[in-house]
Amino acid sequence: MAQKSVLITGCSSGIGLDAARGMAARGWRVFATCRQETDCEKLRTEGLESVRLDYGDEDSIASAIDECLSRTGGTLDALFNNGAFACPGAVEDLPRAALRSIFEVNLFGYHDLTRRVIPVMRRQGHGRIVNCSSVLGLVGAPWRGAYVATKFAMEGLTDVLRIEMRGTPIQIILIEPGPVTSDLRRKAIPYFERWIDWRNSPRRAQYEESLLKRLYEDRGPDRFELPASAVTAKLAQALEARHPSARYYVTTPTYIANLLRRLLPTAALDWVLTRG
Repeated sequence: MAQKSVLITGCSSGIGLDAARGMAARGWRVFATCRQETDCEKLRTEGLESVRLDYGDEDSIASAIDECLSRTGGTLDALFNNGAFACPGAVEDLPRAALRSIFEVNLFGYHDLTRRVIPVMRRQGHGRIVNCSSVLGLVGAPWRGAYVATKFAMEGLTDVLRIEMRGTPIQIILIEPGPVTSDLRRKAIPYFERWIDWRNSPRRAQYEESLLKRLYEDRGPDRFELPASAVTAKLAQALEARHPSARYYVTTPTYIANLLRRLLPTAALDWVLTRG
């Protein structure tokens, strides 16, 4: 059988990096993309095929998919939309520009790349598109409003796309991780410092007591945290199962969150989420 190909975004670290290595080890031809060319160069030294793709840059999306297709002869078996960033802060402190920036990457970039891949998969008669959502696409959490908004939006857009793709050879799948070892927190710091004027916020004391400590202090892994390989294992199922599920949960908190949002009234769920 011909080697199957997958394009994976956000491969500089965390989930994307592990997915690229893991799927390559399983025999897939992996196109591991990163936002920065220097990160792509590092992956090439490992023997991975890597091209630059920045979700916030439409030209880089077009260039990346063109490069991958030129190498495969115009085919692509799977896409794993993974790259994203977070901008922590209270919702009332989020300026419009912050929301615009995070949606450009976490939602619009996914959508742009997906639309470019769908015609390829239609022509070849098969394909799987996997979007990496989050437990925060199922329930909200304090200080994470911007990230939550993008993941809720992605959940809805992906659900509709999956329904619309019924009857086509393209399968649409969501992976929803909870706490997974990654650089998301560390990489969120520059966005927080750029956009959130916490010193002049009415919640300044809460920032000092809670969010600042979480952002700037290394307090070890979160409770129930799993390594990125746990996501790769679910990705392998999503790409290789004969009949993949519409959703794959990763980590205990995701299973619990899904259950609670279905069983609890809103006030009770809010109380649980407030307590973390």
